[in-house]
Amino acid sequence: MIRITTLFLFCALSFAHFSSRADEGMWLPFLIDDDLYDEMTRMGLNLEPEEIFSFTGPSIKDAIVSFGGFCTGEIISDQGLVLTNHHCGYGRIQSHSTVDNDLLTDGFWAMTREEELPNEGLFVRFLINVEDVTDEVMAELNDNMDEEERAAAITAISNELSGTAAEGTHYTANVRPVFAGNYFYLFIYETFNDVRLVGAPPTDVGAFGGDTDNWEWPRHTGDFSLFRVYTAPDGSPAEYDPENIPMRPRYHLPVSIKGVEENDFAMILGYSGSTERYLTSYGIEYRLDNMYPVRIDIRRRKLDIIEEAMAGSDEVRIQYASKHSGISNYWKNFIGMSESLRRLNVADSKRELEQSFRQWAMADQERHDEYGNVIPDFEEAYNRLRGFNSHNYVFMEAMATGPEAIRLANAFSNLYRLLEEGAERGEIVSEAERLGAITERIYRNYDIEVDRRLWSAMFGVYDEQIPRDELPEVFNLVRMEYGNDFQAYARAVFEGSIFPHSDRMAAFLENPTFDQIREDPVYIAARSVYQRYNEVTGRMTDISKMLQRTERLFIRGLLEMQPDRLFYPDANSTMRFTYGSVNGYSPMDAVYYDYYTTLSGVMEKEDPDHHEFVVPARLKELYHEGDFGDYAWDNNMVVNFITNNDITGGNSGSPVINADGHLTGVAFDANWEGMSGDILFEHDMQKAINVDARYILFIIDKFAGAGHLIDEMTIIK
Repeated sequence: MIRITTLFLFCALSFAHFSSRADEGMWLPFLIDDDLYDEMTRMGLNLEPEEIFSFTGPSIKDAIVSFGGFCTGEIISDQGLVLTNHHCGYGRIQSHSTVDNDLLTDGFWAMTREEELPNEGLFVRFLINVEDVTDEVMAELNDNMDEEERAAAITAISNELSGTAAEGTHYTANVRPVFAGNYFYLFIYETFNDVRLVGAPPTDVGAFGGDTDNWEWPRHTGDFSLFRVYTAPDGSPAEYDPENIPMRPRYHLPVSIKGVEENDFAMILGYSGSTERYLTSYGIEYRLDNMYPVRIDIRRRKLDIIEEAMAGSDEVRIQYASKHSGISNYWKNFIGMSESLRRLNVADSKRELEQSFRQWAMADQERHDEYGNVIPDFEEAYNRLRGFNSHNYVFMEAMATGPEAIRLANAFSNLYRLLEEGAERGEIVSEAERLGAITERIYRNYDIEVDRRLWSAMFGVYDEQIPRDELPEVFNLVRMEYGNDFQAYARAVFEGSIFPHSDRMAAFLENPTFDQIREDPVYIAARSVYQRYNEVTGRMTDISKMLQRTERLFIRGLLEMQPDRLFYPDANSTMRFTYGSVNGYSPMDAVYYDYYTTLSGVMEKEDPDHHEFVVPARLKELYHEGDFGDYAWDNNMVVNFITNNDITGGNSGSPVINADGHLTGVAFDANWEGMSGDILFEHDMQKAINVDARYILFIIDKFAGAGHLIDEMTIIK
């Protein structure tokens, strides 16, 4: 049985002295206290806390979903209609696209329920309940445990608590640490697996501006898509079935077409991915020197190969659209993070805090014994990490997310073991069937020539950036047999392997043999590079444990050192609440950016010769006719607006909600000047970029002619 509980803040996070800036903080929404609520009402909020978040009655939180585990979505009708970002639905839109039926280019709108498209593997997840289980977890821990013992104890008690919470229900549960493992919460969820594509604008609307405008303001992007949740006829979660019915949600968000004005209250609920607000100066400098440059360089090389192939073939363009989007998004993010961290001297501001922490720890013998080594241990750990030549980042970019053939081959390690051990035929057949499903999905969006070029380039990068004595054994073969000619090596490997060829793979899985996989050149390479990665990671284990322990002590010490400060835990893909206001900003001297953009800006940016700035003919027609319907503002159409809400990855698709609890927009990006935000919130610069609800409804209604979808929403005029 699930226990419905009321949660209270632990004493270390006393709200007695409210000192945080209103725009900063990804708060756990079930911990809204009186001071926090008073601050929000002062800014204009007209809701009671229970209307935002409640375990006992319908509330806004019941309309918020984790969309696929990587984005956020919100229910906007009593028939299970889900609104999220276009880029969150991009992979699913692509999966339904072909050269002859290109939904990415043309958009998609289901005019009947029968036309809504199922999506295997896509789910939405609702938060049902949360419990503070810190005492239960801490009772199993002691200060004499090393990090490995501590992690094992946490896993054991977490599994026990999760199992008990979900027992006898269709819910799932997990225990998540906050504040680096100083506190623990049990989260209980309800998951629905029948989620169908309902509508998506063409890419020229949904991704207008492309990579050029990504992470930039002013922005003019209609970044939204629509899905629908289906249930079994009795309302329970169910796998896809034609007999399933649209969900009847506990709550859905009304959609406002009143618009937003400067200084309006704005709040966002969503599944914030991850932040590192407690990262030290040593961690920042390590990333600037050892992580960002490597990842930026290798991602750019991958993008060059993929973009050239996409430009030459519509089939490849569709196949690699989602992959390209994923690579390019954080390629630009890493650049922005680097620039922002340096421009804002974030490491220096962290050093000031670290010096204060040192002084506080040294001022008392008991604190000295507990925390005296924290800052020196951070310094030692990151100095030791530098000795590994960024190996993990090179591996991650060049191999783990490089050529698909090598990742696919690594998935065959269990089959290799079964064949090597002479396992029973049934086990081998079962594993081959599992791999058959994986390979089928991969080959749908796979081009052998693109992957061969990636193989050549990424092996060359690995050889270039990793010292010879750290290279996997397979590089000796390349050096001796191919004279380090990675193009020749790639040609030979792809000609002789089963992995780049769907027909060869299908034949192998019909009758897998140990000799064939053992001698396969792609599998040999994959086994070699992953073995070396595991060896290097093993040598880094002590450093990782040291950092885990030191971070936990550092944050625990900060809570003690500043008892009157309002702390919030780093984001960890659990539901978070952030509040602020609609406003513009000044990015540099003599420049001011307003808080909204309009369709006029789309027309100003139009460039028929640049694929990122093509404007659909229908959109131009509506603009020139001034045919904006009920969604117009001052004889124009607002497209995007910005707020100072504190968001991060995972918040894509989160609703922007006004003082009355109505949806006014959907968050989809952050601005370039605030790119340091995952590590340090920049109060004057950091902005959330949002699609205006009026533009969303305008595109659905006037552009797509899908007014039936508007009819099922609750529209606030």
